[in-house]
Order: sequence, then structure tokens, then C-alpha cells
Amino acid sequence: MTDRAGRRQSGLLIPLFSCPSSTSWGTGDIGDLAPLTSWLAGAGQKIVQLLPINERAPGQESPYSAISAMAIDPMYIRVPDVPEFAAIGGEASLTAADREALDFVRRSERVDHARVGRLKLASLRAAFERFSADDWCHDTGRARELKAFISEQAWWIEDYALFRAIHASQDERPWTEWPSALQRREPADIDHARRELMRDVLFYQYMQWQASLQWREARAQAHGVALFGDLPFMVDGDSADVWARQYQFRLDASIGAPPDAFSAKGQNWGMPLYRWDVIAAEHFRWMHERVRRSADLYDGYRVDHLVGFFRTFAWPKDGGEPFFTPGDEQTQIVLGERLLSIFREAGSTIIAEDLGTVPDFVRASLARLNVPGFRVLRWERHWHADGQPFRDPTEYPAISVATSGTHDTESMAVWWEHAPREERGRNFSIFDQVDFGTYSMSPGCSTVSSLSFLPFKTSFRFKTFTSTQSSVFDLRNNTTCEFFAPSAKPPAIATA
Repeated sequence: MTDRAGRRQSGLLIPLFSCPSSTSWGTGDIGDLAPLTSWLAGAGQKIVQLLPINERAPGQESPYSAISAMAIDPMYIRVPDVPEFAAIGGEASLTAADREALDFVRRSERVDHARVGRLKLASLRAAFERFSADDWCHDTGRARELKAFISEQAWWIEDYALFRAIHASQDERPWTEWPSALQRREPADIDHARRELMRDVLFYQYMQWQASLQWREARAQAHGVALFGDLPFMVDGDSADVWARQYQFRLDASIGAPPDAFSAKGQNWGMPLYRWDVIAAEHFRWMHERVRRSADLYDGYRVDHLVGFFRTFAWPKDGGEPFFTPGDEQTQIVLGERLLSIFREAGSTIIAEDLGTVPDFVRASLARLNVPGFRVLRWERHWHADGQPFRDPTEYPAISVATSGTHDTESMAVWWEHAPREERGRNFSIFDQVDFGTYSMSPGCSTVSSLSFLPFKTSFRFKTFTSTQSSVFDLRNNTTCEFFAPSAKPPAIATA
């Protein structure tokens, strides 16, 4: 995007978990945004683009497999900044085993999601118990602040907190394996669960309150750097959203992508299929709610898998023929443009991930609505010209996002090393620079695109994937993702 003076803007693409500071607990967290944005502001950068911060389903490590479209993952809470944790003694209150675990995750070159999650959850539970005894039971001012938060966020947090409490009581089994009455949300059984699990429901609300307070503070201390988020195309089937809106999804089919040049067999992401006709009949209420939540959190956001909002590719679970829904082009255009209008309604800036096999009419809609799509250096070529030369970045549309790669492609350094010599020659010929570091960053600098993002792994010349196990374009289908702060990581950002 250009700023108010019409100047192009640039920024960094980085997962929050990949920017730990010297004081965080084995993963980047909300408290790390202030030093990160301070560093970016000093470098003249205007935007930080984050991957989704939604809470992930148990056992999931991909940020695109969320247990909630609304909740912030408690893993991103800066535990030492929670007042009740400080009141019980802070890190000194940890058991010897937990102090050892904390030391381990801080020294680790990879984010150990399971260990970090257990450590933070136990510490937040201890903090909550202190809050319950000192504040909630005495209806203090702080207790009333939490009540006000719950009331303000009731439109999503009531279903979410109840779902999480039941989920935990059912040994984190998917909701499709719960007792049938809870699966069907029978009113009497839901009321019973709400009463029986009242304390646990409050605990999950307390954690979201703490995450919200910290996030608000991080935005206030962002040094003029805009925080951009990511709107995942879908949530996990085992999520509060699907449980609460089962009739809006087909559970007998899953979403994915058709076969293309990057995946000969196509991709099946295992998430339930939207019933667009039902969602439209309710005036896209859930989509409006997702946009409302994104606007609360971010200055702008990236719309994941844009083409899926025009036409969703489905894999029947009975082995039947895969299909698109809606089925015809005109209905697809109407649906996609309607959703794009919803995404923009709260006033947030949106950018569209229009990568992969995308019909021409999708990009025509983006151009008509002035929504920036992505221009990835390695994929921008004159495909029908002799030799398929790379496009000069100065030819990119002004309303676009220029970048050297995405979160789930190999780093620029790895791509360059493995590209055939003639491929590198064709690419390098469009630049005057001879230094690889400058070259790898130059697409965003030399383009006319209104916005450019530099993936963090390119900016530091890392050779690591954000996901070491996923194949290109297939992050969602990977159940063994290992996310990490790179092994060649620079010194942690000091927060003092």
C-alpha cells in the first residue's frame, strides 16, 4: 500500500514464533512485537506481516489449522507480563522441572510447541488460580474488567471457551468423538456442561483477556509500524467454529487444491467444506464476524487462498470425484466479489494471496476492486515467450505486493543454489546488482508495486524453510511441521 503521501511501503514477512527475544519462553510472543517493530522502524520499514496467530488445534503445529477463527493462541502470551504470575513470584515460582524445561526451550534452535505449550499453560493456570482467589471471588475492579471483556466479546468467546473446556474434559478428543448429545449441542446437555465446567470456561476466557491486553499494548508500542495479520481460508474441522455452526459445513468432504504443476495429485487439506448456499442465506454472518475480529487485531490482513473464496475445491470422503463449488464461473465471480467486499467493510487494508492455479477472472476481479495481489519474483515470467524470461519487477502492476517468496516456499538462497544455471542467468539478467544479498532483496526495492514484503529468511540469507517438512504450497496438509527460529539466528533482540 502507499501511505497518505502516495509513497510505496515495504515490510517484513515473519511468523511471530520466529522472532524470540532474550526474555521470551522458547518462541516469539506478543511481547516481542515492540522490539521487533522498533528494529523495523529504524530500518525504515512500515509493515510487519505475521502468519496467523489463531489458537491451533491440539497436536497441530501449522498456524493454518486453527481450533478457533477468533482466539489468540495462548502460546503467544508473554507469561512474565501477566500480573498474577508476577504476584506468585514469576519464574522463581516455577518448579525445578519447569525451570529446567524453560532453560531448554530458550536454548533450543527450534520451537518445541508441545513443551512450550505445556509450560505456558501450567504457568497461566497458576496465575489464574491467584486471580480467582484474590479478585474474582471478591469482585474486585480487576474482576470487573474481565467481566466487561467477556461481555464485549460474548459474540465469539462464549462458544469458544465452552468448546475448549469440554475439549479438555474429553481428553482433547475431537468433538466428533464426544458423547452424541454434546456433538449435537443439545440445549440441556450444553447447559449442564456450562455449569459443571464453569471454572475451566472462565480460565479460557481469562487467557484470552490477557492475550487481548498484551496485544493492545503491542499495537500501541509498534513505533508507527503497521501490524498485518493473516485470515486463514478455513479453520480445523475440530474447532469451536465448526462445532457451533455444523450446518454451514459439509463434513463428508474436505477442501484442498486440484492437481497442478506443483502437485501432480492435488492437495487434500482435511478441513471441512463450506456450504456456500447456507452461509449466503445467513448473509455471511460468520464471515462478517471474522472480519470484525481481524479489524480488532490488525491494521490490515492477508486473505489466504483467495481463489477458494471464489471457487472451493472439494474432495469427497467416500472417494468420489472431486469438484468445485460453486460450479459455474458467473456464480464464482459473484461469490468471490461479495466476500471481498465483506473483507474490506471494516476499513482494514486487505491484500490477497492469489497464488497457485488461479483463473483469469479472479485477478480481473482484484484489478476491478483495486485489491493488491502477490507478485513472487521466481514465478513472475513471460511464460508464453521464447525462453520464458522473468518479468522485470518494474513491470509489476502498481496495485500489487512484490516479494521474493512466501512462508511455505524454500528460501531465496536455497532456490538460487538449486536453480539451473540458465534459470539463474535469465533471472539475474534483469538486475544490475552483482551482490546476492542485494539481489535477493531487490525485487521489492526496484518494483513499482505499492507494497513489498521481504520474507525474514531472505533478509537474513537463511537457507531454512518456515516448515522443514512441508512441500511447496502444501503447508496445511503437513501434520509434522517443525517451526523454528532459524539455526543461524542472529542474537536475540534485547527487550531491556
